[in-house]
Amino acid sequence: MTREFGALVRQWRGRAQLTQEQLAEKAKISVRTVRRLETGAVSNFRFDTVRMLADALDLTADEHRELMAAAGVVPALPGKPETRPDVSSPLAAVADRLAAVLEGRWQRELEQRGAHNPFPLPVRWQPVPGELADHWDNIRRVPPKHTASPLDLTGDLTEIADVYRRVPSGRLVVLGRAGAGKTILALRFVLDYLATRTSADPVPVIFSLASWDPAAGTLRDWLVNRLLRDHPDLVANAPGGSTQAAALVDAGRVLPVLDGFDEIPEVLRRAALLALNGTSLPMLLTSRPHEYRKAVAASDVLTWAAGIWIADLTPADLADYLRRSSRTSRWHPVLTELRDQPDAPASKNLIEVLSTPLMVVLARTIYDDAESDPADLLDTSRFPTSGDLEDHLLGNFVPTLYRTPAAGVRRDWTSDRAQRWLGNLARHLDRLGTPDLAWWQLGNSLSRPARVLGVVLASAIVTTLADWLIYLPGYVRDSGFASGFGLGLLDGLLLGPVVGLGFGLVYTLMIFGGVVFEPARVRMRLFGWNGRTSVARTFAARSGAGLLGGFVVGFVHQLMATAGRGVLHGFPSPIGALIETTLTNMLVFGATFALAAAVAFGLTSVLEAPVDLDSATSPLAMLRTNRTTVLGRVLVLAPTFVLTIAFGGMLVAALLDGPLSWPLSYGLSAGALGGVTGALSYTFAFTAWGQWLLFARVWLPLSGKLPWAVTAFLDDAYRRGVLRQVGAVYQFRHARLQDHLSRARDTPLRTHATLREPRTSL
Repeated sequence: MTREFGALVRQWRGRAQLTQEQLAEKAKISVRTVRRLETGAVSNFRFDTVRMLADALDLTADEHRELMAAAGVVPALPGKPETRPDVSSPLAAVADRLAAVLEGRWQRELEQRGAHNPFPLPVRWQPVPGELADHWDNIRRVPPKHTASPLDLTGDLTEIADVYRRVPSGRLVVLGRAGAGKTILALRFVLDYLATRTSADPVPVIFSLASWDPAAGTLRDWLVNRLLRDHPDLVANAPGGSTQAAALVDAGRVLPVLDGFDEIPEVLRRAALLALNGTSLPMLLTSRPHEYRKAVAASDVLTWAAGIWIADLTPADLADYLRRSSRTSRWHPVLTELRDQPDAPASKNLIEVLSTPLMVVLARTIYDDAESDPADLLDTSRFPTSGDLEDHLLGNFVPTLYRTPAAGVRRDWTSDRAQRWLGNLARHLDRLGTPDLAWWQLGNSLSRPARVLGVVLASAIVTTLADWLIYLPGYVRDSGFASGFGLGLLDGLLLGPVVGLGFGLVYTLMIFGGVVFEPARVRMRLFGWNGRTSVARTFAARSGAGLLGGFVVGFVHQLMATAGRGVLHGFPSPIGALIETTLTNMLVFGATFALAAAVAFGLTSVLEAPVDLDSATSPLAMLRTNRTTVLGRVLVLAPTFVLTIAFGGMLVAALLDGPLSWPLSYGLSAGALGGVTGALSYTFAFTAWGQWLLFARVWLPLSGKLPWAVTAFLDDAYRRGVLRQVGAVYQFRHARLQDHLSRARDTPLRTHATLREPRTSL
C-alpha cells in the first residue's frame, strides 16, 4: 500500500510540474515528509497530511478518494467533517513557538538522563489484550455497519511516533510495569513526533496525571492550568479574549501525553477514565497494567484507544547493554552466570529484577567503580528474593551518587545528609499527593498553624524594625535620649505585633479557605501591556480590592494606635473628646490608606506583562523570574504608598475640613512606615516567592529538614540524576525511588561497599 501511495504522489506531482520542495511548500509540510512518503518509508498516514497533499496537487474528487484509499485513512469521526487548520493564523505561530521550546527542553532532558549512554535500552511491546482496548471499528473510526481489521502496532522505542500515527483515532494507551520505561517512551514520542510535525499538527505536551483531580475540575481546565504553570508566557491574550493556553487547547492544537494514570489516587481513577471518555481529544496515555485494568473493569476502556504493552528486557538485552556500558570486565562473571545457569535461584532473581530499564540503570550506576563487584548480586544469602535485590539497588542509588562531591558544591553534603533531605522532600510529596516538587509548595510541608506563625513573626519583625528606623530618632529628639529611646522601642514593640496579627489573620483566612500562592505569570515592564485582560479591567479589579483593603487597614490601625497610646501614656479625659478624635483619625487614615492601596495596586497592573519564554525554561529559572517580579512590585508599591499617603492624607484632611492637620513631614513618615511595612509584609504573606523565602530558605533549614543552600541542592540533585525536570517543577527520577526515600529513616544507610562480606580465596 505504501509503494502504491508513493507512486501516486510522484505521478501527480509530475503532472503538476512541481518539485518535492515546491510541493512541500504548497502543502505546508516538510520536504523530508514528502520524500519519505514518495519512497514508501512511511507506513502510517495522517488524514490531515494526505488531505493537504491532495489539495496541493489539485486532485479531482475521484483522485482524492483514490489517494485516501491508498493511504488507508478515514476522517476523524464518522459524519463529522474535519476542518483544515489555518497554518497562517496567529495561533499557529504560538503553537510553532511552543513546539520549538518543547523540542529544545526535552532534548536537553533526554541528554541529562543519559538515556542514550551507550545506547538506548531496547523497549519493545506487543498489543494489549483485547479487553483493554476498544473495538478496532472504533479505533479505525469506520462508518456504521462497516468493520475494520486490526492494525500492526509492533515496534520499538525508535518507532513509537510512527506507531502512534498509524492509529486513526489518535488515541493510544501504553501499559508497562513499574520501571518499564513508560516515561522515557513518552519523552521519545514527543521528540520524534516534533521532528516530523507540520504546522497543521498539534503539539505533543507531557502532563503528569498524578496532580489531576477529576472531581475538582474538567480535564480541559486542568490542561490549561498545567500549560500556564510550565509556560507562563501563554497567559498572553489570544483572539477571543482567552489566554493563549486556553485557545491552544480549545483549537485542538495540543496533543496531551498523559503520563502516569496509575499515579492518580485509586478512588479517582474510575472518574478520571470516565472524564477522559467524555472528551474527543487525541491522546497518548501511560499506566501500569494492574491499575489500568481495575479502572477499566470499574468503568470502560478508553474510547477509540488502541493499546500496547511494554515487554520485559531479556538476558540477551542485558548482556549487550552491560557489556558495552563499561570498559572493564566486571560484569562478565555475572553475564556468564545468567547465560549458563538461567534456572539457578540467583540467576532467576537477578533476571527478574533487571527486566526493567530502571533497575538496569540503578545496577549500572551502583557498580560503576573499581571498588564494587556486581557478582554480589548473585549472593542468595544476602538477597534471597528479587524484592531484596530491588531494595538493595534502590537503597544504594543515592549514597552512590553522593559518594563523590561534585565540583562547586558544598563539601558537607554527605550521602547521609542528602539521603535525609531527599527523604523529607519525598514525604512532603506524599503528603501533597503529587510527584511534582514545586519550589513554591515547599512551605506546605509545615503545618498551617506553623505557617501562620511564620507570617505573623515576619510581619511583626518587619514592622517593628521599620518603626524604629523611622520614628526612633524623633522620639530621642523630642524627649531626650533615655526617655525617647525607651518610648521609641516600646512603640515599635507594640505596633509590630498588631500589624503582624493583622496580616496573620488575613493569611489564615486565605490558606484555610483553600487559596494557593502560585508563581506570578507576569514580569514588571514599563508600559506596553499585552496580557490576558484589558488594562482597564485589571486596573479596576485591583484598585477596588486595594480600596477596600486599604480602608480596613487604616481604620483598624488608628483604633489600635489609640489603644497603644493609652497603654503608654494613659487615656486622657474627657473620654468623649478621645472618642471623637479617634473616629476622625480612623476615617482619615482609612480614606488615605484606601487611596494609597488603590493607586499602588492599580499601578502594578499597568506595569505587568507576560514573562519571556527564556525566563521559564526550568524550575530555578522560574524562581529567579518570580523573585525579580516580586521585587519589582515592591519597588512600585513602597514609593507609591509613601507619596499617596503623604499627599493623599493632606487632601483627605482638607476635604473633611476638621480639626485634624496633616503636615507633609508627618505624611512622609507615615507613608514610609506604611510603604515599607505593607510592601514587605505583602511579599512574605501573599506571594509564592515570599513564602519560599520565609519557609524554604529560613524555617526548614533552621529545623534541619533542608540545607541552607536549597536551590543549589536541588540543582545538584538534578545534575546527579536523582531528580528530573518537568516544566516548572522537579520530580524524582522514578516513583519507585520516591517511595523508597519516603519510607527511609533518618538513620545512615550502609552502602553496597560496607554491606559486602569479605571474600575468601580457596
